[in-house]
Amino acid sequence: MLRTVGALMLREMATTYGRSVGGYLWAVLEPIAGIAFLSLIFSMVLTTPGLGTNFPLFYASGFMPFAMTLGTIGKIAQSVRFSRPFMAYPCVTFMDAIIARLLLALLTNLFILAVVLLGIMFIFGLPVWMDLPYIVASTVLGMFLAMGIGSLNCYLMTSIPVYEQLWSIATRPMFLMSGVFFTFDIMPKLAQDILWYNPIIHLVGLMRRGLYPVYHGDYISIPYILLVSAITLFFGLLLLNRHFKTLMES
Repeated sequence: MLRTVGALMLREMATTYGRSVGGYLWAVLEPIAGIAFLSLIFSMVLTTPGLGTNFPLFYASGFMPFAMTLGTIGKIAQSVRFSRPFMAYPCVTFMDAIIARLLLALLTNLFILAVVLLGIMFIFGLPVWMDLPYIVASTVLGMFLAMGIGSLNCYLMTSIPVYEQLWSIATRPMFLMSGVFFTFDIMPKLAQDILWYNPIIHLVGLMRRGLYPVYHGDYISIPYILLVSAITLFFGLLLLNRHFKTLMES
């Protein structure tokens, strides 16, 4: 299994990032460009960000967990389609494809996160303060959530093609509903009661708790993230295992 996963990871790297440095450079520059754009726009209309005094750090703390989780969900959802030619071999399973994409996404995301956060602190002369357990928890739990939802989406998108468009439409408001621009605590009670059920807003809270010593994020619920992840992973793997042959023939 390890050899198979490793081979699939190498193929994924060559396909996604190419064989040149430019592909990997773009993977780092894309989130930096997004954070810079958000910082520029909101610094024009606001005097201070939702936390601290630095706009790029505040938006990085919200944008990175959001982008990493949704991006990995999309990667895992395409696992069967992407690796279908190799699944004709008995030694390659859908779990190999999912794990390969998950591990590569985790390694890539950790690298990009470190570059972005340390880069912001260095460029703006901010004190390097990080509560690493919370930052790691946000990233790892985000990958677990992505594996769960991604596995379920992998089945749904492969068996019901129109679902891919429905998912794209449904997730567009998530950028506004995940606390990228604001903290959960300043929202009206009604909005809090609704948005609490969005697991990504808990990941954003964990990331901000790891970057701001004064922020506590009392609403954060790690058990809730684990519950959503476990339920979606269970049903995703169950459906993939039961209907794998049908998916391969479709």
